[in-house]
Amino acid sequence: MQLPHGVTSTDGNAKVLKLLKNIYGQKQAEPDESKIMEEIKNLSVECKIEDKGQIEDYLGVNVKYTNDKSIELTQPQLIEEILKDLGLRTKDSIRETPALSSKILHRHLEEPEADIVWNYRSVIGKLNYLEKSTRPDIAYAVHQCARFMEKPRKSHVEAVYHIERYLLGSREHGLILTPKKRRCLENYVDADFCGNWKRMTAAEDPSTAKSRTGFIIMFAGCPISWCSKLQTMVALSTTEAEYIALSHSLREVIPMIQLLNELKGKGFHTFTEEPLIHCKCFEDNSGALEISRLPKIRPRTKHINIVYHHFRSFVKEGKVKILPIESADQIGDVHTSR
Repeated sequence: MQLPHGVTSTDGNAKVLKLLKNIYGQKQAEPDESKIMEEIKNLSVECKIEDKGQIEDYLGVNVKYTNDKSIELTQPQLIEEILKDLGLRTKDSIRETPALSSKILHRHLEEPEADIVWNYRSVIGKLNYLEKSTRPDIAYAVHQCARFMEKPRKSHVEAVYHIERYLLGSREHGLILTPKKRRCLENYVDADFCGNWKRMTAAEDPSTAKSRTGFIIMFAGCPISWCSKLQTMVALSTTEAEYIALSHSLREVIPMIQLLNELKGKGFHTFTEEPLIHCKCFEDNSGALEISRLPKIRPRTKHINIVYHHFRSFVKEGKVKILPIESADQIGDVHTSR
């Protein structure tokens, strides 16, 4: 660190500097718009800066404010870039879903390695960024393809083309955020039990025995985090697979609860009108609901590692409420099924 301009000292090592006020980033930052504009004006004396007003584009994501106070997030430029990488054109056939419902991707070692002119890893990287930013609907399909980046086969390449033909017909689609004041954190979580199972290759590919976790975390009725991935351990029942998915999703939810409580404690407006920050967690498996609510270990569930019980204290204190939901209403299902 160097002494700022205007401060002189014969021995710079003997100086201790005290930060009086921060312009941005920490809690000392100024929330008053007039003071922010004053600081921008002061900085403009020595720095070349300008105020662009409301954000319209952030890291390649288009931001549009609608008349009903909703926010639309889209990435048509990135989709066009991926379409160009794959050589797809507007007249190519369009798919209605991001993946085939009748086919699960495996290693497909019986097929030759893919002979393609485009970079498989590069396209998957772009699809991952698209999925994490504005397109949760392709999470399952993209993760399936991403598992085989090392040596993609014909089936994997065809699956990537299928995703792109789906995006071809929905380039202008994205997330529509419409905040609802009386809705706090909500977590929709689901799991499939051994959804990748394939008896013929199970001996060489242990991942076929693993279940898939899928969840969508909402705040004020808007999706803020989602995930579709294989579980790290092999579940022995549907109940166990659902409970592991519940546990993994709450590892993201609990820090959000703590952050929102800290913000409220410091007087920050957190938008929702709920008196307490808590999470409603929607689960459609009765066995997983029972385990999460009652601290009982039964013969068929005693092997579940204590790591998956980490959220029970939050359930006991009422900070997390585990609620049943009909499978037809489980929006987390989009990340565990084709």
